[in-house]
Amino acid sequence: MENSVSVADLQNNVGAEITGFYLVAEKELRDGKNDQFLRLKLQDRSGSISGNVWKEAAKLSAEFDAGDIIKIKANVVNYKGQVQVSITKLRFADVSEYNIEDFLTRSKIAPEILCERFFAFIDKVEQPYLNKLLHLIFDDKEFFARYLQAPAAKSWHHNYLHGLIEHSISVASICEFASTLYPVDYDLLISGALLHDVAKVKEYESKTSIDFTDIGRLVGHLSLSDQMVCETAARIPGFPDELLLNLRHLILAHHGEYEKASVRLPQTLEAIVLHLCDNLDAQSVGVTQLIDAAPANAIWTEFDKLNSRYYKIFRPTH
Repeated sequence: MENSVSVADLQNNVGAEITGFYLVAEKELRDGKNDQFLRLKLQDRSGSISGNVWKEAAKLSAEFDAGDIIKIKANVVNYKGQVQVSITKLRFADVSEYNIEDFLTRSKIAPEILCERFFAFIDKVEQPYLNKLLHLIFDDKEFFARYLQAPAAKSWHHNYLHGLIEHSISVASICEFASTLYPVDYDLLISGALLHDVAKVKEYESKTSIDFTDIGRLVGHLSLSDQMVCETAARIPGFPDELLLNLRHLILAHHGEYEKASVRLPQTLEAIVLHLCDNLDAQSVGVTQLIDAAPANAIWTEFDKLNSRYYKIFRPTH
């Protein structure tokens, strides 16, 4: 691949014209004051950045899709404290021109460390039926390989390779701390933390950009995770009905609110704690990703469409 300025280095090139290859994470043709323009979210493994095409937007939009790699010529600009690229030329990039690994963002934690931390939590679950259930699901090498690679979301938090396992470990870690403060069943809560998003393996596909599968859109990971747990528990002779019922509730209620696609409202202490721990990690990491994507001298992040707000960046002085 020809020399290409990484997204992380673009903030050092404000005012310059650059050329480079980038993955189109998002694409939207918008109506401007005088004509249509193209709004893009471009990424490589170092991060993401917004870009605009002002001329011949409709014509150029038809030449590529989200998930494609494009080569651009652009001016790097600072607009309201945000570094963006104003694209003057672009074309679809042939697969022979790049290595796809250069464009896929991933967890900052090495996968072998994530695996070690994940299975350490499984080993802490002493309840024999829950321990057996976890091992049956995650000892499946083919399934776990997919789980390890999977993202945890399409666009908000942990939306990168190894994001799902990183998120699950973080939720389990917060739940473990919560278990020292509140009278929860530790084994049930940790099992719920490790299993609450397990079917996101089926909900998302991420060859280049992350998108929903058909079953992910039509059924969703809460119901799919519940189904996976029920089918696995059925393979374990004597699995207690009450234990399975409570574990299922953790999965089906972890979104917390019907407005946020929760199947049920949390109605046990463990379900309330899991929902809050899950949301704490998801929201905190989502905001952290916005802060990390902001230029070094920025005061505010880009607009968070999911939560309808900007975030002030605190930069302590010494």
